[in-house]
Amino acid sequence: MLSSKSGSASQQASMGRRLSFIIGAVVAASGLAMVPAALVSAGYQEWAEAGQILLAAAVTIIVGLIAWRFIGRHGVLTTKEGFAAVGLAWFVMAFFGTLPYLFTGAIGNLTDAFFETAAGFTTTGSSIVPDPSTLPHGILIWRAGTQWRGGMGVIVLSIAILPLLGVGGVQLARAESPGPQPDRLTPRFRETAKRLWWVYLAFTTVEMLLLWAGDMNLFQATAHALTTMSTGGFGTEADSIAGFSSYTQWVITAFMFIAGASFALHFRAFRKPREYVRNTEFRIYAGLVIVAVAVIAIGIWQNDVWHDSIRDAAFTATSIMTTTGYATADFGLWIPGLQIMIVGMMFLGGSSGSTAGGVKTFRVAVLARAAATDLRRLVHPRAVFVTRFGGRSVPDPIVESVQSFFLFFMFLFMTGTVLLGMIGSRVGGGLDLVTSASAVASALGNIGPGLGEVGPTANYLAVPWMGKWLLSFLMIAGRLEIFPVLLLFTRDLWRR
Repeated sequence: MLSSKSGSASQQASMGRRLSFIIGAVVAASGLAMVPAALVSAGYQEWAEAGQILLAAAVTIIVGLIAWRFIGRHGVLTTKEGFAAVGLAWFVMAFFGTLPYLFTGAIGNLTDAFFETAAGFTTTGSSIVPDPSTLPHGILIWRAGTQWRGGMGVIVLSIAILPLLGVGGVQLARAESPGPQPDRLTPRFRETAKRLWWVYLAFTTVEMLLLWAGDMNLFQATAHALTTMSTGGFGTEADSIAGFSSYTQWVITAFMFIAGASFALHFRAFRKPREYVRNTEFRIYAGLVIVAVAVIAIGIWQNDVWHDSIRDAAFTATSIMTTTGYATADFGLWIPGLQIMIVGMMFLGGSSGSTAGGVKTFRVAVLARAAATDLRRLVHPRAVFVTRFGGRSVPDPIVESVQSFFLFFMFLFMTGTVLLGMIGSRVGGGLDLVTSASAVASALGNIGPGLGEVGPTANYLAVPWMGKWLLSFLMIAGRLEIFPVLLLFTRDLWRR
């Protein structure tokens, strides 16, 4: 019995050191990512802010190096350790990501700073900053950069650029992959991650140049390109995108749509553009966006400014569907039917393998077809039916996994709505049902704006402090596809 306990303790210690190795490396990389933000502040002669961001970077790098080199131990991750590493890494990154805000005084308390950082790394775009244009340039770039790195996952980025994380990389990707399994383009996952990031970088650069050619300056174009391709939604102005030209709004609409599609599909389509047409999920995704644009355009149609109605409809539908969260119009003032539709779109999301959040088009389609298959079984109980997607049968374990995901998603949505409403009534703030429900849906779907007091022209500053911690948790859970976060609270994950 004694030897069994000592062996279990030794295994737990080994697991802890392997997790420390991974998380420490990620924290150190996050610290290095703060350096460009400090250089931007220095470039704009914000010397005090540049020094404070560098101090935040130094603290983060030192702590990460200690956890990585002195406490951690390199080794092969088990599947459950991969899930644990993903779940823990995002919470730890969000914590250290608060340091630039706190050290510069851009955000004055830990709760608000953690909320802003979590909204960044999870590409949610919810903000407690009333007017981003008042922030130092270095902080704005740090804010946008958290979304860009979070767009395809800091863990996947680490696999691509840090060879030492190659071992166990598939387990990490499995924990973060939004589809049934990582979509490989090459036999080695590390090479796949590199190619996906090259595609990501190429689209970001092209969008930045197109925005710069319009009415944005270079700084604005860079910040918005970073937060568009990540489907993040952090802007540099108080009115989001509404103050920019029609040209700029159409460019951002196009790149939001691109970001909501699978990046593996983009890579294949560079050589064979017909891949877009042949891909079932992309056809469904594009169809849903087109239908949403048509319905919204009809709902807000004004004969004298019909072109503005179409542009606002296209922008809003694409922004919500891809979970980017930018706004050119206050949809909180639209007719109730359109508002209900927008809340429903918050649950959909883009394609699997994209930077978008939400349930994802793949899961929605599988759920619908599995439900149709069940109906057919009721009519023909002796017949054998299979759920199909894209002309292929979907194995029962994947169908069950999709159904479980949706069940957990709705459970978190309902529980989160109840808790946020109770927090508002007990702690202060008095959040109504519309505000609470849309805020939780927005957090889980990684969207940003909601309805009511957290609408597209408002922010989350008035949410009680306990509510901000709840929403931060939901943002991270939604970004990591729920399971890696929920597994952190199970005994089986930490058992021998």
